[in-house]
Amino acid sequence: MNPLESVDILIVEDNPSDAELTIRALKKSSLANHFFIAENGEEALDFLFCRGKFSEQDRSKNIKVVFLDLKLPKVSGMEVLRVLKAHEATKMLPVVIITSSKEDPDIEEAYKLGANSYVVKPVDFDSFIHTISTTGLYWLMINIPPKVKSSV
Repeated sequence: MNPLESVDILIVEDNPSDAELTIRALKKSSLANHFFIAENGEEALDFLFCRGKFSEQDRSKNIKVVFLDLKLPKVSGMEVLRVLKAHEATKMLPVVIITSSKEDPDIEEAYKLGANSYVVKPVDFDSFIHTISTTGLYWLMINIPPKVKSSV
């Protein structure tokens, strides 16, 4: 990774502790320079589509991956995924579901909607850090994504 290249990750997580642990795990592995945290699905969509309080932001932001929880207030993670994968400008953006749900219907629905990966959050601290670090390593360093134009 070019150290001058900004790596941006959108973390959509309503639990502040999980969001902080995710950031700690990624920083510990030196995987990202910039994080954007959306605390609910509505805020995530506003951020990605430069709406509402994000209407003045640079539309050329370089989001590499979205880490998306499913159980979110306002707009569910499944609905965020549905919108992102249906929109021409964001359908190629990698979306990794990072959730506590091990339920088969959630897993199946997420993949039907276009999730690129589904990761169950470990409850143990060390396992959580390891899982997020490994997931971040894959999506930020190993995976080669298609060229994605600006989000909107």
